[in-house]
Amino acid sequence: MKISTKRSELRDALLAQKPVFRNAAFFSFFTNLLVMVPTLYMLQVYDRVVNSRSVMTLALLTLLAIGLYVVMEILEWVRQEILQSAGRNFDARVSARVFDSVFEANLRRIPGTSVQALNDLRTLREFLSSPALLALMDVPLSMLYVLAIFMINTTMGYMSIVGALLQVGLAYLTERSTQPPLTAANRSSIDAQNYASGSLKNAQVIEAMGMLGNIHGRWMKKQRQFLSAQAAASDAAGTYSSLAKFVQLAQSSLLLGAGCWLIINRMFPGGGGLMVVASILGGRVLAPVSQVIGMWKYVVNARDAYFRLDNLLTALPAREPGMSLPPPKGLLSVEAVTAAAPNSNVPIIRGASFVVPAGKAVAVVGPSASGKTTLARLIVGVWPAAGGKVRLDGVDIFPWNKAELGQYVGYLPQDVELFDGTLAENIARFGHVDMEQVEAAARAVGVHETIVALPQGYESAIGEDGCFLSGGQRQRVGLARAIYGNPRLLVLDEPNSSLDEAGEQALVKTLLALKAQGTTILVITHRTSVLEAVDLMLLMVEGQVKAYGLRDEVLAALQGKMPPAPAVALAAAPVPA
Repeated sequence: MKISTKRSELRDALLAQKPVFRNAAFFSFFTNLLVMVPTLYMLQVYDRVVNSRSVMTLALLTLLAIGLYVVMEILEWVRQEILQSAGRNFDARVSARVFDSVFEANLRRIPGTSVQALNDLRTLREFLSSPALLALMDVPLSMLYVLAIFMINTTMGYMSIVGALLQVGLAYLTERSTQPPLTAANRSSIDAQNYASGSLKNAQVIEAMGMLGNIHGRWMKKQRQFLSAQAAASDAAGTYSSLAKFVQLAQSSLLLGAGCWLIINRMFPGGGGLMVVASILGGRVLAPVSQVIGMWKYVVNARDAYFRLDNLLTALPAREPGMSLPPPKGLLSVEAVTAAAPNSNVPIIRGASFVVPAGKAVAVVGPSASGKTTLARLIVGVWPAAGGKVRLDGVDIFPWNKAELGQYVGYLPQDVELFDGTLAENIARFGHVDMEQVEAAARAVGVHETIVALPQGYESAIGEDGCFLSGGQRQRVGLARAIYGNPRLLVLDEPNSSLDEAGEQALVKTLLALKAQGTTILVITHRTSVLEAVDLMLLMVEGQVKAYGLRDEVLAALQGKMPPAPAVALAAAPVPA
């Protein structure tokens, strides 16, 4: 079997917190020592004060005990703060990678990663400062109490070890009995959450067509699966948690009884005070393990979150930073490209080839499901090509650093996606807001007057996904965002689907102006109104380029010279400059 040599980013991030954990363990050592203060105080009072009847001794012992309690609480607070800093450091180290991986997963259409991955990161961060981790750190240190019991009496020491082994056995049984149902519960919870989140995005459709009952029923089915698995895990955990508490309580009483028996048989030279101390310490030995068993659910949740995140980061490694390149001029070439949707082997585009000279505008037409939208995603570098290359100025566009290239690319997807923020921020792509360019873009698409008529103008918040805007307004704002900064490559997927006649005229005027400035434009459309702004025309049918050439020549072929079956094939290159 081949062993993977890949390093785990998540494991490295946790290992980077080793100095912090060492500091927490250092303070844990002293807090566990100080836990014995009440027992020692009782012993000293019993041995010294009761026999001597000295009020001064009692007062000094009491002041010393209270002082040590204060120190213990301070150390406990310091330990908690140290672990919280570990959680913050861990988050700072991996949060950007997790966010980038979630973004990449959405690009590749990997379902159910957006919310869950961020929840998993929060689960891990919170676990690093949780009582469950503190209890896990205290488990090995509880052996200090075993050592102290051995120093009092070896027989009682061996009894405390037996009790500890019983607790370890219960912890093992807890793991075996709760891990499968807890894992199933986590999966069901994620499934139910994703289903609810996806359904609520379509609330208007659900309400209009009376689908709420059916949607609610399907969600309840998923929710019942989650609750059933969680109940099974809780029942098992509750059973073993009760057994652990029983062992812990029985340990103290059995040690006390054993101490009495040893004293009766003159085998315990320490006296009754040490007998009581040993019984109390015996209960303390088992306390951390009992606490861990009671909170095992949080341990399993953190472990599952770790593996899910680790698998996500491993499956979606960090992108290599692209080489710095000069600004593109706009020469676009599509070279024998074959492409499928992410996570699919079914080709959508097969062997597409064409060249668009810089500063030319192309109308991409064809029937539905012919691969036009997939072509747009390939051209802007959102999806990778399975074969062939999409090049801009001779450079493969997919690995090009998008943070560098993005300012030269404008893209309007078929489903316009706006973001929670102001109109100015959305048009300026949430970068530095250059109001002069924002207004120029808004005027170019004919939305400036609509914006300035709003009470807060360009500072108006549009809500999540632009929910406060109409369909036509959203499309115009999205178009303004696409042309912001005068990009060198502009790809528009159905830009006029929600526009009225005035909006279409503004779109044509905008395309003509951008083309005059040297912008390379691809417009996917089913309407003929934008054809007057284009130089070239590309026909796609069933994922293949069936016609490409000068607009008038392709139109002529489509209007009468093309046979019923889509078989016309005009020369893809060369294209007149």
